[in-house]
Order: sequence, then structure tokens, then C-alpha cells
Amino acid sequence: MTEEFELANPDRVTIGTVGAVGERVFLLQVREGLTLKTLKVEKAQVSALARFLGRMLVELERPGELPSGDVLALESFDEPDFVVRSLGVSYDDDLDRIILVADEIDRTEAETAVEALFGLTDESEPEADTGESVRLAMTREQAAALAIRGTELVEAGRPPCPLCGYPLDPRGHVCPRTNGHRPPLT
Repeated sequence: MTEEFELANPDRVTIGTVGAVGERVFLLQVREGLTLKTLKVEKAQVSALARFLGRMLVELERPGELPSGDVLALESFDEPDFVVRSLGVSYDDDLDRIILVADEIDRTEAETAVEALFGLTDESEPEADTGESVRLAMTREQAAALAIRGTELVEAGRPPCPLCGYPLDPRGHVCPRTNGHRPPLT
């Protein structure tokens, strides 16, 4: 059974991180009234979302004053509500809102794939839950601030390897382009 949350007029939309560079966890956080949703996202998802929002906003009317400072800081939370499997973005002309939909990774998705791979499926098991979904309607200002913050967080991480593009690690980097036999040039 899917649990869906619709946040039609969020007070805050932000992206933040927890942890040290190289071990950070990226989080998308949304608040509307008393409802706070904190979603774990991958760095690649944040990067793609920031680029997509940036391209989308170029085609729309210029946003007004962007939220900044404490409004973009993560609020305290115990644990993320769920891990995001997919993000979808669209624009609603009538509402002048950018719609973001985040769907949860099906908790049994990976288990089912492994079972199918090894022929361990049990046909008698009931259908698995499909997880949660959060749909929010952001203003152009919130989307622009989200794109800028997401880009800043991604760029604040480890620099990419000039050969393979994977992050360079201070403890060493086994570059697939060199088969791990020599360190990449920096």
C-alpha cells in the first residue's frame, strides 16, 4: 500500500547534508505547517535535480527574492522518512508552481531482484508495499534556491578525478581508467 503526502503550499524546501565530506548523506527536507518530511537522496540525484531546475527556471519568468540563510538550513530530525528511488519534476502553468514528486525505494525491491536472480521466488507471498510518495508544489523562488543550494553542496564535495570523474579520495583513489596501477594526475 502506498502512502502519499501532498504538500501544495510548502513553507520551506531545502537540501542539506549530514556528515563529513566523502561520507555525507544528502537530504531533501520539506515543511508545510506541522508536517516535516526528510528524504534521503543520492548526490547524483541532487546534482541532476539542480541542473534540471536551473534549465527549467531559465524558461520561466524570473523569480522574486530567494529564500536564504536559516530558511535553507536543515531542521532537526530523528531519521529520514525514506530513501528516494526517483524524482519527477514538472511545471503547472495554472498554479505557477514547479511540481516535485519523490517516490520511495520499495523496501522489498532489492530482495525480490536477488531472489529472482537465484530462482528463490515464492509465488505464495502477497504483493509487497510500494512505499511512500511525496508530492510538493514549489514556488519559482523555492525552486531557484533549491537549485543553487544543491549545486553548492555537490561542488563542496571531493574533487572529481580528471580521468574517470569519480571523486578523489585523500586516502587513495583506484582509478578504473588506469586499472588502479597508478594515481591519476591532479
